Amino acid sequence: MNEGPQASAMATKTTNIESRIEMKIPAAMRAVVYRGINALRLETVPVPQIGPGELLVKIATCGICGTDLKKIHTGSHSAPRIFGHEMAGTIVAAGEGVTKFHVGERVMVFHHIPCGQCYYCRKQTPAQCAVYKKVGATAGMEPSGGGFAEYIRVMDWIVAMGGVVRIPDGVPFEQAAFIEPVNTVLKAVKLLNLAADETVLVIGQGPIGIMLAALSRRTGARVLTSDLYPERHAIAAKFGLHEPIHADNVIERIKAETEGRGADAVILAVGVKALIKTAMNAVRCGGKVMLFAQTQHEEASFDPGAVCMDEKTLLGSYSASTAIQPEVEELVLGGYRQGFDLTQLISHRYPLEEAVKAIEVASHPHADSMKIMIEPVPGAGAK
Repeated sequence: MNEGPQASAMATKTTNIESRIEMKIPAAMRAVVYRGINALRLETVPVPQIGPGELLVKIATCGICGTDLKKIHTGSHSAPRIFGHEMAGTIVAAGEGVTKFHVGERVMVFHHIPCGQCYYCRKQTPAQCAVYKKVGATAGMEPSGGGFAEYIRVMDWIVAMGGVVRIPDGVPFEQAAFIEPVNTVLKAVKLLNLAADETVLVIGQGPIGIMLAALSRRTGARVLTSDLYPERHAIAAKFGLHEPIHADNVIERIKAETEGRGADAVILAVGVKALIKTAMNAVRCGGKVMLFAQTQHEEASFDPGAVCMDEKTLLGSYSASTAIQPEVEELVLGGYRQGFDLTQLISHRYPLEEAVKAIEVASHPHADSMKIMIEPVPGAGAK
């Protein structure tokens, strides 16, 4: 009988080799490669190789996020890259030294994890941590998430520091893929510190806006929602959101509903600069405006007197927080069986061969387009 660390390492290495053969991992895979501004191609690229402490995950589903779209359309990131970060799949290989996870387990993967020790982490702003800004999941090329591909390599610090989450039996990959966006949403809602006697206005009822409104409602606050499309309000109603406002008369309606004051908090879930003024006008004196979708650096105008004399607070929230991750997992994974079914937000599912079309549809949203998923194996995300 072999004993000791050396024998154990050899056994682990052998198991990983056997797992790779058993799972029939190919040498090459399909991926959507970003080649420059608005230039995407479905290409054949090598399956990433993993090292000690790392995982190889076969992607079942990956959501298209607004931040992915901004990178593609603005050229803010160099090419070539493979984007996609709202992802879930199955572990098909584990690197030497990985003991917490095993081949065959269903997981979702974060592409960012903070160090938990630096100045920014201690000040509860983990998205500004230098380690967090490193991307720890890749399908090759410059690490950029990699979910728009068949396989991703999950780097060692993501594996070791809580960036891989097991998916319980009975919870589909698609539901689990919402863990990362729900974390970002819950982080923003918590920053508002809402009370049960307050009124919240959420501007924009795309998937993120609906999640922001639904989680705001869970605080006990009254929540009103604004959007141009009645179809989106119909989807929001599935999450208990029954006070819609058409986008054309937001300020008038919100003041009528609050004895002329305005909302206690306004969440802007649309990345349109002009709506910052709308949000500031819709919030009461002493209230708060949360910018959630303004994920590009640019100039925007607002009335400084509204901040100073009217004591309105303008704040923002970006990306996820490991501090609330246990709550998020319970909300998304445990909540699925209790009716918090986020797959209701999915309007389109595309195979990888049609991923460029999927990104085009996501880039030009309509009344009937909500969350759009890319699934390398059609139908796998629903399992």
